[in-house]
Amino acid sequence: MANKIILSLILFSLINFSAIKTYAENLTSQEIVNKMNEVINPQTAQAKAKVTIITSSGKERTFIYNSFTKGRGEKNLIRYLEPKRAKGQAMLMLNNADDIWAYFPRTKRVRKLATHAKKQNWEGSDFSYEDMGSGDAFIDEYKNKLLGEEKKENYNCYKIELEKKKDSNAGYSRLIIWIIKDNFFPIAMNYYDRKDPQFLKKVLIQYEIKDIDGIPTGMKMTMYNKKDSTQTNMELLEVKYNLELDDSIFSERNLKK
Repeated sequence: MANKIILSLILFSLINFSAIKTYAENLTSQEIVNKMNEVINPQTAQAKAKVTIITSSGKERTFIYNSFTKGRGEKNLIRYLEPKRAKGQAMLMLNNADDIWAYFPRTKRVRKLATHAKKQNWEGSDFSYEDMGSGDAFIDEYKNKLLGEEKKENYNCYKIELEKKKDSNAGYSRLIIWIIKDNFFPIAMNYYDRKDPQFLKKVLIQYEIKDIDGIPTGMKMTMYNKKDSTQTNMELLEVKYNLELDDSIFSERNLKK
C-alpha cells in the first residue's frame, strides 16, 4: 500500500512538473514582457551606484550617487555624492521622467527641465532620462513579438522584439530584448534609432546577476553607444528593495536638503 502511495505521489509530481514546464514554454510574448516588467519595476528601491563614462578618445569621468525610487519607477530621486564639484546636486524625475527638476547647490535654485529632456542623455552618459525612468513604457509604448529562444551571455533567453506603437512618443523605433527564461530578467537589450528601425543605436549588457531581496538584479551593466563610439559603465554598490519611502522625499522642496 505504501509503495502505491509513493508511486502515486511521484506520478502526480511528474504530471505537475510537466504542466508547469509546458505552461512556461507556451507563454505569449505579452506574458513574457509583463513578467519582465514586474522584475525591473519593484515597488520601492534605494541604491548607491558608481557611473563611469568613457568617451570615444578613452577619457573617463566618474561620479557616485544615491537614488530613491517609488511607485514602480514612477518617482525617482538622485543625489550626487562624488566628485566634489557635483556633491549636493540632485535630480527629481516624476511621471516616469516626463517631469524632471534639477537642483544646483551653488545657486541654491531648482530648475525644471524642458519636456523634451526625457530623450536627452543623463549627465552626459549613454543613458537617457527615458532609460532611467521607463516605468510601464515597455507595455504601453510598444507592441511585442516573440522572435524565439536564444543563448545570450550564457543564459537561455526569450528573444523579444518591441516595436513602437503608431501613437507612441517613445525614444526608440524598436527594441530587441533577451530575457532570461528562469527569472525573466533582461540580460541584454538593443536600442534602435527613433527614425531608422534598422540603425542600431545602443546596446545594454547586464552582468553579475544576484538575488537581492528576492529580486534578480544586475550589479553591473554597460551601455555601449554604437553611434558615438562611447560607453557608460554602471555598478550598484548598494541596493535594497521594498522598503518604506515617504512621498515627501519626491518633492521639489526636498531637492534642496
